Amino acid sequence: MKLGVQLLVVALLGAVAVPVSARFVPGTHPWLDRIGLLGPLTTAGLVKVDEQEEGRPGQGARGAGEVPVMALPVTTQSMQDVLSVIGSGQGAQAADLAFSVTGRITEIPVAPGDRVEAGTVIAQLDAAGAQLSVDRARLVLEDAQRTVDRLGQLAQSGTATSLQRQEAELALRTAELELQIAERTLADHQLLAPIPGVVGLIQPQPGDLVTPATVITRIEDRSTLILDFRVPERLAPLIQLGDTVSAAAASLPDSTVEGRITAVDNRVDEASRTLRVKASIANPGDRLRAGMAFRIDLAFTGASYPAVDPLSIQWGSDGAYVWVVREAKAARLPVSIMQRNADFVLVEGDFAPGDLVVTEGVNLLRPGSAVTVTPPRS
Repeated sequence: MKLGVQLLVVALLGAVAVPVSARFVPGTHPWLDRIGLLGPLTTAGLVKVDEQEEGRPGQGARGAGEVPVMALPVTTQSMQDVLSVIGSGQGAQAADLAFSVTGRITEIPVAPGDRVEAGTVIAQLDAAGAQLSVDRARLVLEDAQRTVDRLGQLAQSGTATSLQRQEAELALRTAELELQIAERTLADHQLLAPIPGVVGLIQPQPGDLVTPATVITRIEDRSTLILDFRVPERLAPLIQLGDTVSAAAASLPDSTVEGRITAVDNRVDEASRTLRVKASIANPGDRLRAGMAFRIDLAFTGASYPAVDPLSIQWGSDGAYVWVVREAKAARLPVSIMQRNADFVLVEGDFAPGDLVVTEGVNLLRPGSAVTVTPPRS
């Protein structure tokens, strides 16, 4: 008995709710039409159908009207492929300094961290012995010059032979070379900066005996840093000299610096299947150091594809699709997603000129549905 009363109450509520919703909620018309109630309710005068809705094929006796949607035209955008790699930084110029002769250090006029110019004295060896060699070579040269002069005078009177003059001139040239060698050896006792830059740590101290194998210090020009990194071989044809890169030190992720590719290797490494690339970046404020790890981003522009609003992408059992408006009718168009971002989705599909892609109102659409396109909300 109670069950029968409950069923009767449900039936009465449905009998009241369906006509009320049909009369005051036009959005229910397609649903009522699909279950076969829109026609009888319209005939009974319980539902008012606009003239624009009448006579629509497949929508009951008088039609349920056009579906309002928001749609946008299809645009074209280029695919952006961004590659992120890790590389290391080096100074634009760097040099490890060592003496070319063996000796004992007498002076180091610079300190680690000093900025020096090319030609600045970095360290000095005891050069007393080298100076004596220079003085001796000068004396020998002066004596050889006097001999040549004396034989030249004797040759005028016929008392000097041509052979004597040749031997004297040979001795003079030999003395000149000996002096140059001695002066070069003396100069080698002074270590000069070959490039401008910043002095690194200095290991030897005054009084230490050093050899050509002893590295005194390292000078690095870090006004500009060279980033050394590798990219996959699939990108080798896309890398070009002058391409822009964006780099940020791993220790300073919020400090991004723009740079350009300055060198590309002429072959792909067979072991790693990567291509070695170098890029140059500025070092404003001298915040970056050689040897730092960097995250390097490279952007590549690829092929162009249709771009649609992310809201328009729908999913079915056979994959992604969008609703397009063609001649005021809705059509379901399968698409393949090529790239997605916050503003648009690049897709591949059989779009026709003049297609509008539906962004809102897709829930009420069926293939062939008549639609009314409203402007998108600003």
